[in-house]
Amino acid sequence: MSRGDPMSAVVVIGAGLAAANTVQTLREQGFEGDITLVGAEEHAPYERPGLSKDYLAGTKSAEQLHVHEPEWYAAHDVQTRFADPAVTIDRDASRVVLASGEALTYNWLVLATGAQPRRLDLPGAELDGVVTLRSIEDSTRLRAALAEQARLVIIGGGWIGLEVAAAARGAGCEVTVLEREALPLYAVLGPTMAAYFADLHRGHGVDLRTGATVSGIEGAGGPVTGVRTPEGVIAADLVLVGVGAIPDTSLAEEAGLEVDRGIIVDEHLRTSDPHVLAAGDVARARHTDLGLLRVEHWDNAIRQGKLAAQTILGREESYDWQPYFFTDQYDLGMEYVGHADAQDVAVVRGDLDSGEFIVFWLRDGRVRAGMNVNTWNVNDDLRRLIGASVTADRLADESIALTDLA
Repeated sequence: MSRGDPMSAVVVIGAGLAAANTVQTLREQGFEGDITLVGAEEHAPYERPGLSKDYLAGTKSAEQLHVHEPEWYAAHDVQTRFADPAVTIDRDASRVVLASGEALTYNWLVLATGAQPRRLDLPGAELDGVVTLRSIEDSTRLRAALAEQARLVIIGGGWIGLEVAAAARGAGCEVTVLEREALPLYAVLGPTMAAYFADLHRGHGVDLRTGATVSGIEGAGGPVTGVRTPEGVIAADLVLVGVGAIPDTSLAEEAGLEVDRGIIVDEHLRTSDPHVLAAGDVARARHTDLGLLRVEHWDNAIRQGKLAAQTILGREESYDWQPYFFTDQYDLGMEYVGHADAQDVAVVRGDLDSGEFIVFWLRDGRVRAGMNVNTWNVNDDLRRLIGASVTADRLADESIALTDLA
């Protein structure tokens, strides 16, 4: 189908941030065909980072999370099917069947089904008061509990768990974080910065227990009362499970698309069926430099949504940008760009004790990632350094401007 062909029809399944950016870009770029946006939730697309940040902290409303005003979709001739999830994809007939029984025919299908929180296979995991954080409703419940100064136990010391811990301490709650690794965020940040975040939370009164294991959740059939560990039971009014997410690939698998820890797509986001694309958290996409990646971050959902639209429009744009994410915890604001791991060497530019610094990660003499902490308007400079050959001494030398490092 050529760009602007009024006979072409696009169906987007997932109604999240990637989906919203797909439909917006299509309309902005002059696509005149039918567009239908399908979502399992009753809400129009909204941004999820706020669920563990400003919405949870009570500084932003649910309405402020929405990507577009409610009337935007009708005004741009985008048909919506909210609270009516897709249940079947018939690729031979180019048709999607919804839970209501409605069938939608497509020329292009975009799967932006996201990810679902990983659950615990433990006694008591289904008790009332054991929660995950993925939806507005989840965050609303957490926010109410924080307002009551509930005793909160968080299982998992990843970004979601630590952001919720910060919000809970800000609300005056008693917070325990149980992390199975030796340090939280170790796999992402390595030992130096993982230790920094551990100290940050302990310094704000979080009982952070590393190398921790959980054997069960207690509640005697009623609301949760505690989390059982080998060292004893930790009292809890609420338990947040933050042990990662699983890409929601069930529709793709049933449709016979290639799936391996996400929906496999090429650098243009095409699946094994060239008229079916995948974008956002569910997509394991071929990055032009980094190979197959599945990235669960806000920036990636926006960019991949736009890229899916460009592919539909017949343009040969590719997945070539560096991953980016941000976090806000207590008085720490941070941006990260690139793709490093615990094996890379962290180089600190500035003084960790000051709370304002930059960190680079090096491998084989090349910059793999950069992070600015409470140091603003430099992330674009860090992005330009990714892949550059720079010595650790130069990176750490604050007398050399960032723009002169490479």
